[in-house]
Amino acid sequence: MSTEQLEKRWWHDAVVYQIYPRSFNDSNGDGIGDIPGIIEKLDYIQTLGANVIWLSPVYKSPMDDNGYDISGYREIAPEFGTMADIEKLLFEADKRGIKIVMDLVVNHTSDEHPWFLESKSSRDNPKRDWYIWKDPKQDGSEPNNWESFFKPKAWTLDETTGQYYLHLFSNKQPDLNWANPEVREAVYDMMHFWLKKGLGGFRMDVINMIGKPSDYPDATIFDSGVAGWEHWSNNLLVHQYLREMHDKVLRHYDVLTVGETPFTTTLDGRYYSHPERNELSMIFQFEHVGIDREEHNAVKKDFDLVQYKEIMSRWQEDLYQRGWNSVYWSNHDQPRTVSRYGSDSPEYRIISAKMLGTVLHMMSGTPYIYQGEEIGMTNKHFNNIEEFNDLMAKFHYQKMIERGVSNDDAIEFLNYFSRDHARVPVQWDTKDHAGFTTGTPWLPVNENYVEINAEQAVNDEDSIYHHYRQLIQLRQGEEYGDVVVYGNHTLLDPQDGEVYAYIRSSGEKSLLIIANFTDSTLQRTYQYGVKQVVLNNYDDAPSSIHELVLKPYQAIIIDIE
Repeated sequence: MSTEQLEKRWWHDAVVYQIYPRSFNDSNGDGIGDIPGIIEKLDYIQTLGANVIWLSPVYKSPMDDNGYDISGYREIAPEFGTMADIEKLLFEADKRGIKIVMDLVVNHTSDEHPWFLESKSSRDNPKRDWYIWKDPKQDGSEPNNWESFFKPKAWTLDETTGQYYLHLFSNKQPDLNWANPEVREAVYDMMHFWLKKGLGGFRMDVINMIGKPSDYPDATIFDSGVAGWEHWSNNLLVHQYLREMHDKVLRHYDVLTVGETPFTTTLDGRYYSHPERNELSMIFQFEHVGIDREEHNAVKKDFDLVQYKEIMSRWQEDLYQRGWNSVYWSNHDQPRTVSRYGSDSPEYRIISAKMLGTVLHMMSGTPYIYQGEEIGMTNKHFNNIEEFNDLMAKFHYQKMIERGVSNDDAIEFLNYFSRDHARVPVQWDTKDHAGFTTGTPWLPVNENYVEINAEQAVNDEDSIYHHYRQLIQLRQGEEYGDVVVYGNHTLLDPQDGEVYAYIRSSGEKSLLIIANFTDSTLQRTYQYGVKQVVLNNYDDAPSSIHELVLKPYQAIIIDIE
């Protein structure tokens, strides 16, 4: 299939900026980021060049899991603002050519959602079947051996009615029963409600988990992820429900949809995102963020660049013309990019963050920037488990201690990987609390905000922020846009564990991207002629690459003959 056969969509050359509202910008001094605070920073995002904002949940919620436990799908959590604020955000973003994508969290609700309150009230309530209720086994134990992401068991007993309900996450996040058509219609109706307000689409939270098998069998696979996943992820039911969702809702709007889909292969990626299957625009896969840890066992491993290149290249090539990629380094569930994959030392933080941005933004697919990534925000240091806010961090800590890991080693693991690193407030300037709030922030800011902040980055033409601007301009510009967005991908030197080099080609144009992932000076040879150096994170550009000297964390984009 040629590039002409892949129908061009507006989100192909879009760049998405993810906002975690609680930690983005606080407009009223209560210590919690809010929607008016986002409106205040729209010009900052517009100047960066991102033209889509993915807004993590702002719906009414008890906040057991920071808003991913929704108690009112058509209401805004008061700490974030009002429905009028959301409508103003949509209006102000549209004026700047920015679309707003909101989270669709419909695998589960809060246990305080009116639907669940009705469902648990009695076995014969009309909404009983809106959730997944099962009788205990004969010995009174759980209906099966499935595990939860946040708890050891995926089932909680309701003493009043004598049945267990399923929750793949917290016991305050009961799973909806998608096998019930009334549930699906209620979800579709809610989606229309938001899309009619002018929403640009949805990021669909764990959408590949909505199809539960009717027989609820025991898990048999325990060595890769949460027990039970082979039954409730990426099954035929999910695809059936997504095609129905497309038919009843999505086909009526020109929107971006991205599914959060753990446990996926590239074949799954094609199933979800091939345009002729009428399911999703793209998905988030998680292979590449599993290289340096066994997440559910809370075990740290060394980052392996050879493995990373293999994974990313496979997704680039297997989905080429047969689907669409999303590409990202981090999000609200991952630690800070530069601390994890580059160097957060004063000497190399800026240069390595530019390198990482270069590698990602020259790939095909829609790139996602997580708030603060564009200024090189780093992981924060936590001293003890009490300082962590994240449910998953506390669960992993408990599992590690039970496994015999020492307290110090458990805290060290969380200091690499806790989701709290991404949720520390954005560092705007050198004022108290990094300019995030005039009050007391809900999570303490990183102490390095005096050196690392958006004000400094915007005013420094040599900053990470402006490097990201240049990368976005390449994607959206006339000269190289087609190569970056639609070109094919060729990995060079797959076994090189220090340098990531690949070529993007379309028609007569080819770009060579070379990135040194180490803090050492390296020499490499490439047998291509240099038309021009398009972008470089160091000042001196090579005239030849036949004997190329790569400085620490250097990244170069070269127009080659």
